[in-house]
Amino acid sequence: MTETNNRLGVWLMVATTFVFAMQDGLSQHLASEYNVLMVVMIRYWFFAAFVMFVASRRAGGLRAAAATTQPWLQGFRGLLLAAEICVMVLGFTYLGLVESHAIFACYPLLIAALSGPILGEQVGWRRWAAIGVGFVGILFILQPGFGVFTPLAIIPTIAAFMFALYGLLTRYAARKDSAATSFFWTGTVGAVFMTAIGIWFWEPMVPIDWAMMALLCVTGATGHYLLIQCYDVAEASAVQPFAYLQLPFAASLGILVFGEAIRPNVVFGASLIVGAGLFTLWRQRQKR
Repeated sequence: MTETNNRLGVWLMVATTFVFAMQDGLSQHLASEYNVLMVVMIRYWFFAAFVMFVASRRAGGLRAAAATTQPWLQGFRGLLLAAEICVMVLGFTYLGLVESHAIFACYPLLIAALSGPILGEQVGWRRWAAIGVGFVGILFILQPGFGVFTPLAIIPTIAAFMFALYGLLTRYAARKDSAATSFFWTGTVGAVFMTAIGIWFWEPMVPIDWAMMALLCVTGATGHYLLIQCYDVAEASAVQPFAYLQLPFAASLGILVFGEAIRPNVVFGASLIVGAGLFTLWRQRQKR
């Protein structure tokens, strides 16, 4: 058993969020030049290969990793995450990294709100209040009624809802399956699903973009590897708040590389969302 080292876990989570932010920037560039389905499909090919490599290195190999008593649930999780990635990358192409991530940051609040009806967990009034504050933050970002609301802002909102549902189903699956099994099904089912759809949208890429695609695949595998190592050495409750660092990392990339603007209402709204999310994490830890 690995000795708990929360300090190392925090640094691994910081590295994970940075790598994932770089992955999002590469995804935005490639999806803007080609199409979302092909980009996500190629990304999943490498992800599936990485998942199978990790599984083969564990006790029992691929057979043990694939063994589950709930294949329909695991399969649906894999489909849901692949679809969520497509939706989120589409959001990058229309809204950019800054606003997409600012809205997407609400997914922990959605998990808290849905944990009652899906997992049967009790959600107290304090967490409901935090959820309400978080959604006020979303309204600040969207600014409905001020003549600046764009229907495209619904894209990262849908992605956040899908990712929250994926997270809840992962926790539900964990009642019977190991994390290794869920990870295996996530990668392999997603690769099959994306290949069945994305292969019909194939476009030729120039050599420089193939290099970018290779870097995208490497960052994806690296990010997941760092995340696995993070949860292997540290308590999830200790490192989870640092997952919010992906928002400033991605926003910085959007501003510096893609020339995106950051509006005051987005900063204020994102601050409300992140603050509410950190409060729900703190309340969850207190109850435990």
